[in-house]
Amino acid sequence: MYLSEIRLANLRCFETLDVELGDRWNYFLGGNGAGKTTLLEAVYLLSHARSFRGGSRTGLGRREIDEYSVFGRLEKRDGSSARLGLSRSEGRLGGRIDGAAVPLGGLLRQSAVVCFEPGSHDLIAGSAELRRSFLDWGVFHVEPEFLECWRRHQKALRQRNALLRRGGTAAEFEPWEAELGTAGQRINEWRIGYLARLRPHVLGQLEVFLPELGTADLRFKPGWQEGASLVEDLAANRQRDGERGHTLRGAHRADWSLLFAKASRREHLSRGQEKLAALACVIGQARLFAEIALEWPILCFDDLASELDEPHQGLVIDSLKAVPAQILITGTAAPLCLTEQKVPLIMFHVEHEKVSRMAE
Repeated sequence: MYLSEIRLANLRCFETLDVELGDRWNYFLGGNGAGKTTLLEAVYLLSHARSFRGGSRTGLGRREIDEYSVFGRLEKRDGSSARLGLSRSEGRLGGRIDGAAVPLGGLLRQSAVVCFEPGSHDLIAGSAELRRSFLDWGVFHVEPEFLECWRRHQKALRQRNALLRRGGTAAEFEPWEAELGTAGQRINEWRIGYLARLRPHVLGQLEVFLPELGTADLRFKPGWQEGASLVEDLAANRQRDGERGHTLRGAHRADWSLLFAKASRREHLSRGQEKLAALACVIGQARLFAEIALEWPILCFDDLASELDEPHQGLVIDSLKAVPAQILITGTAAPLCLTEQKVPLIMFHVEHEKVSRMAE
């Protein structure tokens, strides 16, 4: 899949913008603050309904006005196409496909975008919430029932937390704990299944990017004691959870981690190694999506040259040269690694809230 056009209004620094994109390598050149990252952000919004810069759905509007819109023309490799739209107005997000209003989940299933950007190292070193979001985005595109199950889980979690804070009776807790346990167990099973399919793609990419760390493995923690009943666990820990004011066990506490033979804890990794490990996860997830959907997701790399040294930039390009994916890259300087390898680039210049295609 690829976006042949991206159009936006009142997003970050842009009042309006309309750009036609190539179906393979696109490079956006410009100074800091010119708006390059916003272009990738717009593409990402159509797939995630949030920014990769902190995950916020608010504060994206131009001059702090909390209203914006993003439009993209999505082309599939089978020849089909769809006009996708996401807008925020009066504090609410709305989705459209070919002009018709659709639930947000329906819009997000249409396109798939993965992104490597300056904050991506947090996927390895940051909070478990980031790793759950990464994992659940993949599950969402594999399991049609995931979104509804996740929503039921979130509702049950909110209800149980409210009971913990005000002090509910056992009869009030039991139905919500039953729902939390059932939905949490289902989510857990989906996550385990997805990670099993993701593992070879990530580990294969790690062999390319971080061979000096030795054999790698990917471990999953479900958020409660493995093999135990979550419903029984919740009931047994009401008093403890009540003292904290929130639920301490469940699918909302799940996490996963990468372990290396020569770096058994993530604290042993340098910042550069964290970035490369995160990049392996991003590309691995893209490869798995392509394997399942028979369609490559759109790949975004924000300021690739500043995040990776030239040898590792070369490894990324080598990994992707034969991949039939649309690739969007930003940078502040001419892309030497790409031009040296004779990658067929379409170049854009970003300056003063304008984007212009450069002569080939």
